[in-house]
Amino acid sequence: MGSFDKSSDPEAVKTAPVAVSDNDDSVGEVQAAEKFAFGEDRKIGITGAVFLILNKMIGTGIFSTPSAIFAATGSVGVSLFLWIIGGFLTCCGLSVWLEFGLAIPRSGGEKNYLEYIYKHPKYLASCVLAAQMIFLGFSSGNSLAFGRYILYANSGDSKDSYAARGIGVACATFACALHAFLPKWGVRLVNVLGIFKVVIVLFIVFAGFAALAGHRHVPDPENFKHAFRIETTESYGGGGAYAYSNALLNIVYSYKGWENANYFMSELKDPRRTLTVAAPIAVAGVTVLYVLANVAYFAAVSKYEIATSEVLVAGIFFRNVFGDSAGVKALPVFVALSNLGNVLAVSFAHARLNQELGKEGLLPLSKFWGSNKPCNAPAASLFLHWLITIIILLAPPPGPAYNFLVNLYTYPGVWINGFVSGGLIYLHFFRRDTWKPTWRCWEPILFIFFLLNVFLAVVPFIPPVGDWNAEGYPYYVFPIVGVAVLLLGASYWFMWTKFWPWVRGHKIVAERFIDEDGNEVIRYKKVKKA
Repeated sequence: MGSFDKSSDPEAVKTAPVAVSDNDDSVGEVQAAEKFAFGEDRKIGITGAVFLILNKMIGTGIFSTPSAIFAATGSVGVSLFLWIIGGFLTCCGLSVWLEFGLAIPRSGGEKNYLEYIYKHPKYLASCVLAAQMIFLGFSSGNSLAFGRYILYANSGDSKDSYAARGIGVACATFACALHAFLPKWGVRLVNVLGIFKVVIVLFIVFAGFAALAGHRHVPDPENFKHAFRIETTESYGGGGAYAYSNALLNIVYSYKGWENANYFMSELKDPRRTLTVAAPIAVAGVTVLYVLANVAYFAAVSKYEIATSEVLVAGIFFRNVFGDSAGVKALPVFVALSNLGNVLAVSFAHARLNQELGKEGLLPLSKFWGSNKPCNAPAASLFLHWLITIIILLAPPPGPAYNFLVNLYTYPGVWINGFVSGGLIYLHFFRRDTWKPTWRCWEPILFIFFLLNVFLAVVPFIPPVGDWNAEGYPYYVFPIVGVAVLLLGASYWFMWTKFWPWVRGHKIVAERFIDEDGNEVIRYKKVKKA
């Protein structure tokens, strides 16, 4: 899906000072300076990177979204085929991100790539991405699933409730506090839970093999007879193009996390080698596990139960295979711990992207959000991620909130992915003389990934067949909210770069450079407009 080019790197990787200021500004007094240095004991190797990617990819998705995917398609065979397509498309996206990540080896992921492609208007792309990542880059869906699985294990309660959300608040609080005050232990726990997640999914896969052989506490659901027949009932099927786009958004959500290592490139040991080894291993392994886990679900759970189980499909699978034993009560707890691992991985990565936005002076109080105090970890950015997570977790009324959170989290990202992949198409065909990366994505793969994201951006606006409120909310809510947040970023860009500097006569900008010891230093300066 790509190839290595031994030619020189693009100009973006040079280590010359990078100043975040306009050329016509006069530089004033230094307001503050902070050094960002990580010892080798804090840097992440191949194993750590694999588990950080695994932990973000394997979260609630594989334990919860199969219900929504089957309900949308009404076909066992089509559902399984969509999971295979999801793995292929994830590999396409990974190839795009590998090209950018190896060419621009800095923490921040797509922020850096959008800045490199869309230089004018200056900072517009970064502000749009900042709005998406800050307001919609939450851990609410995983935290909610954590709470619901804990309650399901304790009392068999399968409904969404504020009790489940309260447990979710505790989950998010623990994850962010651990990363903020004990960062080494945060990464260690991510690694441990990464192994644990793989074990849980493998357990589901082998339990599914046992179910296929007849070891179940329920009759054979016979889901594999006429597997590709598309059925329409009150509980599943018949949603049209909108339903299929929703199913793909759920699959994109389940695979999301493949780009995780690109967010903390500065904290990787030998970033180029680590990224090219860790990311493909994690993505390939997860794809195989996801397809086999779905086969396991269909081997033991009836179509009606899958379609109506919402977030708890894995819990029902355990009950059908093992009965109502005490062990079955413990298995949903293991799934909840897997959800905790995902919250840890997401908060780790997104806090670092928020910190990069602060380092660049893109946010109000940038010195605060970009700081590594007090424990050489982005505590302020972790607090921002925690705050948004809690607000989004508690705001929707009890009901079908999980699917809404999944779509709201995933949808704006397809716009960002579309702009990144579209920009790479531009670089491949119109900037060949200056864009010479060490890894080159194959153009057909690049076009497939671009067109997928265009499809997922447009189709959710098409009315579904049947009830427009089938999910408990109007079908157009999440795409409108997603686009509105992106437009909010554009509005902020105007206020930040045009209006407030005109009112105040100056602005605070960030100057980034590498010191003589090879450490990154961010210096904030007050700049007067010319």
